[in-house]
Amino acid sequence: MGAVVVYGATGHTGRFVVEELLRGGVATVASGRDAGALEMLAAKWGDVGVRPAAVDDARSLDAALAGADVVVNCAGPFAVTGGPLVDAAVRAGIPYVDVAAEIEANVATFANHAGARTPVVPAMAFYGGLGDLLVTAALGERTAADSVHIAYGLSSWHPTPGTRAAGQVSQDRRGGRRLRFTNGGLQYHDDKPVMQDWVFPEPLGRRRVIAEFTMADVVTVPSHLDVPEVRTDMTVEAAQDLLGEDTPPPAPVDELGRSDQTFVVDTLIRIGNKELRATASGQDIYAITAPLAVGAVRRILAGETRTSGLASAGAMFDAREFLATLSAYLKVEMPD
Repeated sequence: MGAVVVYGATGHTGRFVVEELLRGGVATVASGRDAGALEMLAAKWGDVGVRPAAVDDARSLDAALAGADVVVNCAGPFAVTGGPLVDAAVRAGIPYVDVAAEIEANVATFANHAGARTPVVPAMAFYGGLGDLLVTAALGERTAADSVHIAYGLSSWHPTPGTRAAGQVSQDRRGGRRLRFTNGGLQYHDDKPVMQDWVFPEPLGRRRVIAEFTMADVVTVPSHLDVPEVRTDMTVEAAQDLLGEDTPPPAPVDELGRSDQTFVVDTLIRIGNKELRATASGQDIYAITAPLAVGAVRRILAGETRTSGLASAGAMFDAREFLATLSAYLKVEMPD
């Protein structure tokens, strides 16, 4: 693998991605707007190139991507960074991967870059990417289902400053309205949140969740699968953490810099009177994004893809094989 440019390398998730690349011996270039912060982290990391660039300066983006093999965008809000970086990757003729959880930003990527000639994989992250891989793997050779329901069982959610900023951008764009994916399309609505029970696999068990706490899976899953209803729920405690103004950012508790927050992603797929269930569990929603994004990069550059151009994780990669290689980070349970 040649050089990988990580844009937003100084951010919380960006640092996880850089360190995942370095553990694999991959030549890495740190990029972003803050040259001083980039230099400080590069000194800590060692053999990492530094190429400052601003998303509103096309020339600086072109210089940052010159000679690179792929760019990974970890800089939110992706409503601001996504379009310029995809355009720069297309100009450079290199693949683009991002970790966007913003629904509107992902919608815009699919709408505006459908004709991309280089691989473009948005939402290659905990939200959007992991659920898409689970659903696709569970379906096997099937390409349709009646509904997909994904429940996020987070022990807590300590949001990063980037998460808060991206969330505010999304809220502003929606005018405070909520989103659901139903009858084959995204719909804005003003319904009040509803709480209900979801029975997760043990040891999590029965938990209260906020129904239709809509995440990026409502963009990635139906981008390649014929599913008229895609819904995502969130445990009440995690939602309250996210909305709490005083909730602190994640704090590292191990040598990898992960927080102590754990998660279960529980997917329930209905096809007629049949149900399929696939589940993934692990530690730290931000840290798990790194092996997802880096795994995408490795497969794209090795030519281990199922399609070309713009595609979500489930469409671009062999989902079961991808999940199997994450065993060091995830416990995955699939239907037979």
